[in-house]
Amino acid sequence: MPSDQTRSAILAAAERLYADRGFGDVTLRDIVAAASVNLAAVNYHFGSKDELIAELFVTRSLATNRERLKELKAAEEAGGGRASIDDILRALVGPTLRGCLGPERERSTAARYMIRASIESVPPIRRIKNREVDHLRKFAAAIRRSLPDRSEVELYWGLHFALAMAHHTIRESERLAKLSEGLCDLDDVDRIIERVVAVSVMALTAGEKASRSSELTAAVRAPAGVNRV
Repeated sequence: MPSDQTRSAILAAAERLYADRGFGDVTLRDIVAAASVNLAAVNYHFGSKDELIAELFVTRSLATNRERLKELKAAEEAGGGRASIDDILRALVGPTLRGCLGPERERSTAARYMIRASIESVPPIRRIKNREVDHLRKFAAAIRRSLPDRSEVELYWGLHFALAMAHHTIRESERLAKLSEGLCDLDDVDRIIERVVAVSVMALTAGEKASRSSELTAAVRAPAGVNRV
């Protein structure tokens, strides 16, 4: 098998196995058997199991991040350089939710792999998430332009909460379906996106008021003899 085909076969086999069984239960020998290659080929192309997991995650993440930035650019161009906060957050969480939820996507290997990556905290994926934040800085800058009166602290918390809601929805979709006895329609991905966006907008636009309220409460509760704000 030519080198490029070998590499592709290994990636495809690994993604399928990780999607089906998770990261902990799949060995390199499982992957080479599924890809019909030898162990030396995996070591040659990737070096280790962690590097293989990382390559798969980076490949899928890059596609999502490109879509995010494409939607953000379109929103800012439509807004004359300043997109609405709703459109910014929609560009942030939409590609992730569309990529993993819905009847068609949930059956795909790529979506199931990314759901595993969201559920299972493995070192190579954690390292990538913690390192690759440049595209998120662009969203932070866009939010700053959209909400110039908000503090930097509220801005970053709002962005963080939007991402957290999207990922938690992906991780716990089955539990939500059971909890709501089917009332929450997890097949209607567009509606899910709008729900996440709506709550995130509330968090960002109410954040400054909530912060001031917390500071006032802390001051009122301060012990006697302590200077109050």
